[in-house]
Amino acid sequence: MSVDQAMGTVGGVFSSVSLNLSLGLLIKVLFTVVCCIVAVKVVSGVIARVLNRSRLETTLSRFIQSMLRVVLYFVAILIILGSLGIDVTSLIALLSVAGLAVSLALQNTLSNLAGGIQLLLTKPFHAGDYVEAGANSGTVQAVGLAYTVLVTPDNKVIHVPNSDIAAARIINYNGKDTRRVELKVTAGYDSPIQTVKDTINALIAADGRIHADPAPFVTVSNYGPSSIEYTVRVWCAAGDYWGVYFELMNQLKPAFDAAGVEMTYDHVNVHIVDKK
Repeated sequence: MSVDQAMGTVGGVFSSVSLNLSLGLLIKVLFTVVCCIVAVKVVSGVIARVLNRSRLETTLSRFIQSMLRVVLYFVAILIILGSLGIDVTSLIALLSVAGLAVSLALQNTLSNLAGGIQLLLTKPFHAGDYVEAGANSGTVQAVGLAYTVLVTPDNKVIHVPNSDIAAARIINYNGKDTRRVELKVTAGYDSPIQTVKDTINALIAADGRIHADPAPFVTVSNYGPSSIEYTVRVWCAAGDYWGVYFELMNQLKPAFDAAGVEMTYDHVNVHIVDKK
């Protein structure tokens, strides 16, 4: 091919490009771009205001805003490409296949993400609550989209996948303002029942953390082989649960000793009968 022929070919290509990218088309594309950008900003602003007025968690609200912004920009790009005369059907099909491949590769991550959204929407617990979820327990430090951070009583930090928590039975020990403390106490058959009750009630009355309503409950719950079992139930603030529990446990033995109440243990009495 001669130089003149090559120049003629290049000139033909540029002539075709200039024909396709005419001034009118450029103006149309620029107008479409401006309209798409304005539309994305307006819709994003409206969505942000609506989510900010809702009671959604901040983490979930930001995630929804980010995802919707990505979708809006994706739609805007398709509209702009369509205005250029490009067939976007094949592009959408290609992106669908790519999205399927990515979702299969990130299956565990997406599962954790779905679990995080479920936890943020249902709100079975909040930061600061002490919870038990499956084999994990601790104070909730943060609830993220993929992991929930728990701090154990011995100050270990556990990052639990949200998919595990969402599928487990969740016990929230701070879900209510008050909790019931229940103790099982045993005393010997030789100790009068009323004396045992009065001694326990005196301990309860001395602890100002124990609520008067509901009223404390002390009763005989079982007659065992070697002792009488008493059930003690008192109510206190959720944050005082362990303090009340351990205080009652620590004071019971000294109080019973002072009142002459015997705290027995399982034993067998053997009586030897002389038949002579």
